[in-house]
Amino acid sequence: MPGTAVSLVLNATYEPLCVVPVRRAAVLVLTDKAVPVTEGDGLLRSTTTVVIAPAVVRLTRFVKVPFRGQVSLTRRAVFARDSGRCAYCASPATTIDHVIPRSRGGRHVWENVVAACTRCNHVKADRSLAEIGWRLRRRPQAPTGVAWRVLGHRTPDPLWLDWLGMPQEAAS
Repeated sequence: MPGTAVSLVLNATYEPLCVVPVRRAAVLVLTDKAVPVTEGDGLLRSTTTVVIAPAVVRLTRFVKVPFRGQVSLTRRAVFARDSGRCAYCASPATTIDHVIPRSRGGRHVWENVVAACTRCNHVKADRSLAEIGWRLRRRPQAPTGVAWRVLGHRTPDPLWLDWLGMPQEAAS
């Protein structure tokens, strides 16, 4: 079983809560804190027990979760939102850029940060789009939805799509 294997955790109401390592999900099942909903690939073994690795588990008791308003703004999340493409020329992105440069009062918020290739980021420098005559391919905005709050920048496991309310194409 690879060390990066993860499981989706659902609340008792089947609402997606978070993603945990498969070993943690197995411990939740073995301690009767969760029940397996969907089996994954592989086995977890101890000296006395063999458990099928769970892909999705549901907690047996409801957990009240504080409201999580917005997805954290990270470099990896910006690349995921922009599909790894430059917001200016659509070539592969290697860095992030502030549409309104921070030196000119631009803030570090979802609506002002885009993925960019090194060339476009260098050419744009600390100028505005109007000054160089460029346009964004699409307006940047904060990602929304349960999947973004739970998964962040992760690519969802195809076994999770029914629980995340995502179409099957989202996993590819």
